[in-house]
Amino acid sequence: MTSAATRPVPAAGGAARPASGLPRLLPPGLEDLGAHLARHGRAPHVTSDFIATVEAAGLTGRGGAAFPTHRKLAIVAEQRGPVKLVVANAAESEPASRKDETLLSRAPHLVLDGLQLAAEAVGASQVYLYLHRATRTKAGVQAAIAERRAAGIDHREVLIAEAPPRFLAGQETALVNRIQGGSALPSFGFPRVTERGIGGAPTLVQNAETLAHLALIARYGPGWFRAVGTEHEPGTMLTTIHVLGSHPQVTELPIGVPLGAILDPASTSAVLIGGYHGTWLPMKHVLTLDNATLNPQGAALGAGVIAALPHGYCGLAEAARVVRYLAAESAGQCGPCLNGLPRMAAAMAELAGPRPRPQTIDNIARWATVIPGRGACHHPDGTVRFVRSALETFAAELASHRNNQCTGTASQPFLPVPDTRTMPTTEKEWL
Repeated sequence: MTSAATRPVPAAGGAARPASGLPRLLPPGLEDLGAHLARHGRAPHVTSDFIATVEAAGLTGRGGAAFPTHRKLAIVAEQRGPVKLVVANAAESEPASRKDETLLSRAPHLVLDGLQLAAEAVGASQVYLYLHRATRTKAGVQAAIAERRAAGIDHREVLIAEAPPRFLAGQETALVNRIQGGSALPSFGFPRVTERGIGGAPTLVQNAETLAHLALIARYGPGWFRAVGTEHEPGTMLTTIHVLGSHPQVTELPIGVPLGAILDPASTSAVLIGGYHGTWLPMKHVLTLDNATLNPQGAALGAGVIAALPHGYCGLAEAARVVRYLAAESAGQCGPCLNGLPRMAAAMAELAGPRPRPQTIDNIARWATVIPGRGACHHPDGTVRFVRSALETFAAELASHRNNQCTGTASQPFLPVPDTRTMPTTEKEWL
């Protein structure tokens, strides 16, 4: 039953205007164009103050970096040249995340609205939707694009670009390289893609969820958007929550929600925040889900992954499996990835076993100081952050392992990790 807090109220033009509560982004099931228009009406045209409206709303990117959305829009809008492009990045490469896939499977028209609005705001003539070729949502997205084409509501044709099933395929420069017809491998250095991206043209890359929020802000305004969340981090976020005994659940939460309202502290020993480039924290250290609270602890909301490690699971073993996967998924283009991550993965595997050598612990501590900031992309940095937090959070477990003991009693792994035997070994696997 729809509560008073979430019941739609009439809006201008006869469309239903959602109240300030939740859910905002996710309808109960697949929303076709007719249902989408009945709920929201058509997206308004972009006015000259649109970017200022986005700034007033305080929307930040929901892809992981939390970069202010209005600044990205403004940078591309200010660029000169006959061609600009906008890309909706739905290549959700994080194995523990399901948010973008869920959003596209249930509310594709919000994402497509946001894509058109962003293109209009920056003066782009070409737009793409970038997603993994094997995703289950591709057919639904194609159907949604066809619906919009038949209704004549889009001013720019949406082209679908396919990403390989690689962890780094959604990185901005890898995305640019792939859409240009090359391999989905990250590129080194400058210029930024907002200045010189696809085909050398200024390119705006926004996460699919960010664009969906953009479509709602355009309709309902910054005050509506700020009705939930915190003063400095307004709005909602899609999160993928992992708890023992159930499939990953995608939930829309207001930023700043207490973690205790989501997870059971009594059954949780530690929490992974932000995904596999995120941070492990003891359950008692995570008070609310906002970056202002998490950043001082070296953590961030990141990709919106919240994994509650249950009692009876060895945190070192879980971390070692993830690091092995991250090392296998590196592009192998720079020393930190080619040499540093495999060594770190091997060291983590030793720490997860009986009687790890003190030298191995010292080696990991040393690598964690020399690897960050030296890669072609942030993959080594994110992996090191994950490892450092695991060693701090599971320090007591590491002491047990050094005494040939392990507190883990579970027989099955907890975190989802793809089969590392499918690691890329040739350049064709990045196409």
